[in-house]
Amino acid sequence: MRSTKCDIWYNIYMATKNKLTSYYKKRDFKKTTEPRGKVEKKTSKSPIFVIQKHQARNLHYDFRLEINGVLVSWAVPKGLSTDPSVKRLAIQTEDHPLDYIDFEGVIPEGEYGAGTVLVWDTGSYHNLRAHKGKDSQSMENALEDGLIEVWLEGEKLKGGYALKRTEGGKKPRWLVIKMDDEEADARRRPTSTQPRSVKSGRELDEIVDEDTSQDE
Repeated sequence: MRSTKCDIWYNIYMATKNKLTSYYKKRDFKKTTEPRGKVEKKTSKSPIFVIQKHQARNLHYDFRLEINGVLVSWAVPKGLSTDPSVKRLAIQTEDHPLDYIDFEGVIPEGEYGAGTVLVWDTGSYHNLRAHKGKDSQSMENALEDGLIEVWLEGEKLKGGYALKRTEGGKKPRWLVIKMDDEEADARRRPTSTQPRSVKSGRELDEIVDEDTSQDE
């Protein structure tokens, strides 16, 4: 019989493994260079976020938050705004492994999400609902509750953002809204003025060119 401590780690392992099932099923790792990922037993002391610019059939931004050992993910067609008056649609997609935070490259034709990916922004975040007295919520509970409030410490984006789940659609639909704090700026257009990767300094077309030249 497992000890209590082993039971806890086993349950975390199984829960995380199940979270990545959809990710694994959608990919052929003999063809795509996306990471297989691995089961993480717990969330980092400083959980991470990443926003990946993704030129697939349509250009969009994949917003991912580390929650309970995986990257919980949303596709945001227009990217996150710095204007508190703007509400952006965010469609929840399958969870990704934490290794995905560094992924940048070209997903080949015929594969799920085929197209070019760059790391548009990344950094740490903290849960703004963690210290609200009797209304405190963990990230796991906030996700289930349908209201997430986080403070981002990225290279391009900083400050508070709220994610609110709405009704309708085949996939869970949310709204992502900039909070009205000292980092809010209605004049900024970061997706237009800061298009390059924070990891490599490249733009999407440069990633395609380099990927193509390596295959020749």
